[in-house]
Amino acid sequence: MDDVIAADIMNRFAEECHRNANNKGWWDKPRSTIECLALIHSEVSEAVEDIRNGDTTIKYAEDGKPNGLPSELADIVIRVFDLAGELRVNIGDVIVEKHTYNKTRKIRHGGKLA
Repeated sequence: MDDVIAADIMNRFAEECHRNANNKGWWDKPRSTIECLALIHSEVSEAVEDIRNGDTTIKYAEDGKPNGLPSELADIVIRVFDLAGELRVNIGDVIVEKHTYNKTRKIRHGGKLA
């Protein structure tokens, strides 16, 4: 996929995620960026719990709600895109730019052990 197209799709989806969050009342009161990052972190924690519980595939509750690790990964992305929408960050452009840069980095760059 062309990077410009990918960025545009992600930017538009971020706008949609933010619009939906607004429509569902998540922005009725002002939220700080730190609070939003904590909510993203809570979704990461839920993903960790799904791994610990062996819920690594998508499952559906009786009401149709998706659960399991794939659903939590989606929640993480949706919350990131919502925040990007609130901050008016063209997240698709930044993701493509960062990914393009990361392709130039050495293997296991930065001296990290893991």
